[in-house]
Formats: sequence, structure tokens, C-alpha cells
Amino acid sequence: MQTRRLSSQVVLGALVILVGVVLLTETTGYADVDVFWTYVPSLFIVLGVYAFVASGFRNVIGPVIIVAVAGAWQLVTLDYLTADEVVQFWPLLIVLFGLSIILGQYRSRVKSVEGTYVTALGIFGGSEKRTSGLFTGADLTALFGGASLDLRDAEPEDRPVHVSTTALFGGVEIVAPREWNVQMDVLPIFGGASDDRARSDDEHDEVDLVVTGFAAFGGVAIED
Repeated sequence: MQTRRLSSQVVLGALVILVGVVLLTETTGYADVDVFWTYVPSLFIVLGVYAFVASGFRNVIGPVIIVAVAGAWQLVTLDYLTADEVVQFWPLLIVLFGLSIILGQYRSRVKSVEGTYVTALGIFGGSEKRTSGLFTGADLTALFGGASLDLRDAEPEDRPVHVSTTALFGGVEIVAPREWNVQMDVLPIFGGASDDRARSDDEHDEVDLVVTGFAAFGGVAIED
């Protein structure tokens, strides 16, 4: 029997519950938890690493941003760095974002030999893509804009097929047939991820599409 791994959302929820319990312990005066607050950033480092591994190393930018920010925060709380020193390196986040775009293009060239691999990038604007026939995967990125992909005429190869998403102050929309079994594992940080399709009468256990990624101040949605 195959064991289903925990999704990134479940891990994030568990961390939020843990922080809430510690807060309750502190406000009720039950115990001194000052040491816990010192190492809170390490919890988010673990979350970022888990999200990276859980995506099958397909999603890079979201987990790396989480690890980088949380790691810098941890170094500040341990007095290895000052906040001013950390701020000097914020352009590295832009460098990491650029590297993720290049990686998406590389995956597109490799996968396109076997079938259709789609990349869509919406920066301060919109990008709409539609594919038909054999579909091998996609890499969708929205930064202060939108990226959408229509899969109603696509045929997944080697189910499940994977779609990687990144939504930073923007939105990613995937239009998938109602009968597809879609598994979502998008990590939302002040964002959202949802499957808004109507329930299908043609249900099956095999997963057709796996949507992974990261949403910060934005969202990833599945529509029909």
C-alpha cells in the first residue's frame, strides 16, 4: 500500500499550530519560552527545504526564498549578523528569481523533445498559453502579473504530469478538464491555492496532474 506524503500546506499548518501553542503557553504564564522564539526562523528553514524536496526538486524559487529569508533572520537572532548587514544582500533574491526563470527554460528544452512542455512568464502583465496533444509538464511564473495555461485539449504523458508554479504578487491559473484528478501541493505564504472546479461524476484514483509551487501575496487556482 502506497503511503501518501504530507503536503507542504500540512507542514505549514503544523508549524502555525506549534507557534500558537507556544504563544498560549507564554500568555498563560505556564512556562518561559524565550529560547523557542530565538529558533523560530529554523522552523521556516525546515519548511523551505521540505517544500523543495516534496516538489521533486522542480520548484526552486519559492523554497529558496523561504530558506534565504529565514536563514538571514536566524543569523540576526543569534547575533551573527545585524539587520543592516542582511538588507545589503536583498538583491540576491532578484538573482535567484532570474536563475529560476533560466531553469524553467532549460527544462522546457529538455522536455519538449518528448512532447509539449509549456513555460509561461507574466511580469507586470499577462501570459496566456494553450496546449493540445501530448503534454509533459509546465513551468508557470507570475510576478506582479498573471500566467494562465489551458489544458482542456491536452493529453498527459506518464501520469501524473507535473506543473510548477510561482506566484509573487500575482496569480497563476490552470484550466484543467473536470474529470482530471488533480493533486495540489502549493505552499502559500500570505497567499492562496485552490481547486475551484465543480465536482466531476467521472472520478478515479489515478492522479492526472500534480501542481506544486509557491504563492506569496498571490494565488494559484485550478479552473474548468
